[in-house]
Amino acid sequence: MTPTGDYAVEEFTISIPEEKLQDLDRRLRNTRFPQDFANDDWRYGYNGDYHRQMVEYWIEEYDWRDVEKRMNELPHFKVSLMGVPLHFIHVKGESSSSMPLLLHHGWPWTFWDVRKVIGPLTNPSKYGGSAADSFDVVLISLPGYGFSSPLTEPGWNWWRTADLENTLMKEVLGYSRYATAGGDWGALVAQQHGHKYEQDVYGVYTHFPAQMSHYLAEHPDAPPGVTYDPRLGTPAASEYGAGEEGWFERGKLFVENESGYGEIQLTKPQTLAALVADSPAGQLAWITEKRYFWGLEERGVGTEAFERVWPKEDLVTTAAVYFLTETGGTSSRYYWECRGNPWKPSHNNFPVVGAPTAVSIYPGEIYKPPKVWTEKYFNLQQYRTHDDGGHFAPLEVPETYVDDVATFFRQFR
Repeated sequence: MTPTGDYAVEEFTISIPEEKLQDLDRRLRNTRFPQDFANDDWRYGYNGDYHRQMVEYWIEEYDWRDVEKRMNELPHFKVSLMGVPLHFIHVKGESSSSMPLLLHHGWPWTFWDVRKVIGPLTNPSKYGGSAADSFDVVLISLPGYGFSSPLTEPGWNWWRTADLENTLMKEVLGYSRYATAGGDWGALVAQQHGHKYEQDVYGVYTHFPAQMSHYLAEHPDAPPGVTYDPRLGTPAASEYGAGEEGWFERGKLFVENESGYGEIQLTKPQTLAALVADSPAGQLAWITEKRYFWGLEERGVGTEAFERVWPKEDLVTTAAVYFLTETGGTSSRYYWECRGNPWKPSHNNFPVVGAPTAVSIYPGEIYKPPKVWTEKYFNLQQYRTHDDGGHFAPLEVPETYVDDVATFFRQFR
C-alpha cells in the first residue's frame, strides 16, 4: 500500500523475536500453580486441573510459528494515527464495486478471532455466494490491544476509537462511506459510528446491542417510555415479551456473578497489568475463564463442551498475542477509560443510533435487551434471533454471521 495524504501506511509482518518465545517458554515451565479444591464446576473461578492441562499444551504442543505463518497470510498494515501505532488488516473484495466494511473485535479477543468471516465476506463466490455481495474488509486491533502497541497515551476507549476509525476509513483509506459491524466493545464502536457519524455509514450490524452509557451511572440515551431496573441500570423485566423468556435473568446473572473482571479493569487495571505482564499462565487464566462462562448456558457444562467451541489452540493464541505484545495492561485500561473518560451523546435524538441498523440476538449472549427497547434505541431495519452461537459469533457461527451481514447491507449497494 502506498502512503495516502500525510499518512505513511506501511506493510506489516508479524514476527515475534525468538528470544521472546524462549522467555515465554521458560516462564511457562516455571509456572507455580495455585491450590484448587471443590471447584470441579468452576464455582470459584478458573479450574486448576484445566489450567495445568492448558499450560502443558502450550509448552508441549502449541506452535506459535505455525499460527504466526497463518496470520501473515492476511495483509497487515501499520500507521501512526492520532498518537496510536495502529495495526489493521485490509482485504480487498473480489468485485470492483465491493462495499467497504469495518469489522471489530472486543475483549478478550484479538483480530484473529474474526478471521473465519474475512474470506466469505471478501470472496463470497468461493464460498457459494455471489460476488455482488463482496466487501473490502478493514479490521483494526483496538488501541492498546495486540499489535496496536505500544500505547503510551491515556484516553483511549471505544467512543474515541470510532473517531480514529472514521479518520482511517475516510482520510487514510479514502472511502467516502462504509458499513460497520461488531460485538462486545466492537458493538459499541460500531454503534458510535451510527450515532456520531451517521452520514458516513451505510449502516450498522451489532450482535451485542448494548446501551452506550451502560457502564455509566447516568443514562442520557435511555429511550422514553422504557422502564429500567433501578439496580441493574438495564431495561426492567417487565419490558421483556413473548419469546424473550429468560433474557432478563441472563443479563442479571452476568451482572451479579460474571462482571467482577470488569470492575477490576474499570477501576485498577494497572494492578492487574503487573500480574499478567509477568506470567503467561496468569494471562491465559484471566481471559480463558471469561470464555468458559460466556455462553455456558447455551453450550453446556464442562470442558469437553467448552472445547467444541474453543479449541485449545484458539485459547492459547489469544493469551499469546496479549502476552507477547505486552498489552494485557493497556487492553484493560480500555475499561478504565470508559468510565474515567465517559461517553457523551453527540446529539439528543431518538433513535440514538440513527443509521440503519441490523441487530442479531444469539442464544449464548451474555446480555440480550428486549426488542421493545431495541426498536426505540436503533433505526432498526433487520432483526434476527438465532438458535446457535453466542458472544463470539464470528468465530462460533461464522456462516450465520456472514449471512446476517451480507443480507442486511445488500439493500445499500
